[in-house]
Amino acid sequence: MTFNCSLWQDNSMSVKRFAFARFSEVTEQCFLLFTLILLMFLASLAGNALIATAIWTNPVLHTPMYFFLANLSLLEIGYTCSVIPKMLQSLVSEARGISREGCATQMFFFTLFAISECCLLAAMAFDRYMAICSPLHYATRMSRGVCVHLAMVSWGVGCMVGLGQTNYIFSLDFCGPCEIDHFFCDLPPILALACGDTSHNEAAVFAVAILCISSPFLLIIASYGRILAAVLSMPSPEGRQKALSTCSSHLLVVTLFYGSGSVTYLRPKASHSPGIDKLLALFYTVVTSMLNPIIYSLWNKEVKVALRRTLDKKKVLTHR
Repeated sequence: MTFNCSLWQDNSMSVKRFAFARFSEVTEQCFLLFTLILLMFLASLAGNALIATAIWTNPVLHTPMYFFLANLSLLEIGYTCSVIPKMLQSLVSEARGISREGCATQMFFFTLFAISECCLLAAMAFDRYMAICSPLHYATRMSRGVCVHLAMVSWGVGCMVGLGQTNYIFSLDFCGPCEIDHFFCDLPPILALACGDTSHNEAAVFAVAILCISSPFLLIIASYGRILAAVLSMPSPEGRQKALSTCSSHLLVVTLFYGSGSVTYLRPKASHSPGIDKLLALFYTVVTSMLNPIIYSLWNKEVKVALRRTLDKKKVLTHR
């Protein structure tokens, strides 16, 4: 189905509504994709909600590491909810349109949660560095107040970047075409629809990607470099194994999130392909959000125990 943009333009000839491109013209393929994504979305919501609930309701997990993990779970819930529901609707119905204001709102929240997660992952790496490399000062340097401030800074940076980028992009004119070759209002595909020269906007998006993706990633690399040096100097094999086990789940989450995000936003414009971009976006919006609770619960005994207690409490309340 081809959308007539003239129906969605005002007297200034600026597009007021967009439409998401179809994944496939084959109905069976769309339904299969809808089913798979819906299952992953529900698994992501349930897993992240369970982890956040388990941490908030179990005093033994009221430590900096789990405080950040609870925030990460909340970010993942917001991250997927900002994108997936509209995508699911577009897969099984012809209602693939979205208003300019709705598109801007989706872009803002997606950017907010994505950038906040970049910063929060760096804060989590710094927490592990302090715990392993400076254990005697850990309680004072990673106090409750410090952790709250680090989380607030992460959310605040995401909010500022989201507002700035969204306002900068939607100050442009869109005079057609109106079909977004993607399944949500991401920055590059929206810029591709703008009229006139968008080189300054593209440079701004790239600069923000460098600053907000690469800078936290370099902090993570530096933290784990120091952690590795400290672990290798430990005389006890048990101590080394324990230290590495507390970092392994975080490292895997960082690899999944930053790997897909970097390939999407930091590679040259000429190498972008709509098909590959969609697959990468599916990975970092759906798959990683679903895998994170599994990674943390499988590799962390305390989280597994807390999850069992939380589920047991829910069973008791259900049977009353």
